[in-house]
Amino acid sequence: MTHTSTIPAIGLGTFRLQGQVAIDSVRNGLAAGYRHIDTAQIYGNEAEVGQAMAGSGVPRAELFVTTKVWIDSLAGDKLIPSLKESLRKLRLEQLDLALIHWPSPGGTVPVAEYMAALAEAREQGLTRQIGVSNFTIAHLREAVAAVGARQIATQQIEIHPFLQNRRVVEYARSQGIHLTAYMPLAYGKVMQEPVIVDIARRRNATPAQVALAWSLQQGFAVIPSSTSRANLAGNLAARGLVLDAAEMAALAALDRNERIANPDGVAPQWD
Repeated sequence: MTHTSTIPAIGLGTFRLQGQVAIDSVRNGLAAGYRHIDTAQIYGNEAEVGQAMAGSGVPRAELFVTTKVWIDSLAGDKLIPSLKESLRKLRLEQLDLALIHWPSPGGTVPVAEYMAALAEAREQGLTRQIGVSNFTIAHLREAVAAVGARQIATQQIEIHPFLQNRRVVEYARSQGIHLTAYMPLAYGKVMQEPVIVDIARRRNATPAQVALAWSLQQGFAVIPSSTSRANLAGNLAARGLVLDAAEMAALAALDRNERIANPDGVAPQWD
């Protein structure tokens, strides 16, 4: 069983957005038509995201809100209190999706311990769905062993044309686990890539739309972030762009294992 249908294909990422910038981005994103908002405890902007959602006039039932548990709250006795604090900041009764942001560095907290706590958070009604982020194949195997693949609504990892993470993608798919691509525009690097720029020109699209369409056509959800109204709207319009086989192949050939998110002391040994 996959959960593709329950996670909106395009979401609004809020990584690195602080204060009023975060409020404006979410407010403008909701006005543009986004209904999937992605934040995290470590981003330090849950309260701003909550403020923007509360003031937007968009009914709660139409929103899909994700947050992620930081590594200092993975222990069995800390995870649920941390999610309650996230809900308070977000001004929500329930999350749509709660993710483990990164596996516990060095395995300090066992995968089985925090996956069990996350499953318990769902049982308590704190979140509708649970999932993981930045898990290696080894971590995914442990998570599946702990709670079952059907319980894992998504694995959120860095995927863009320059880092296609094929081994992890293949394993997740073998388990029926949906994938969410973060940094799908490689922090704007796709805008400078001649292959992508060329396809965009031919398609009368933006390079960002081409890169997003490439991810969407593979069945990934994408969570690009933007503070510009034009780009927010443009990214959302990527849903209407369908690339042909030759274009998909041209983007597939851009893989160069170019990883952007690799924080020291936090990132695992990647596959």
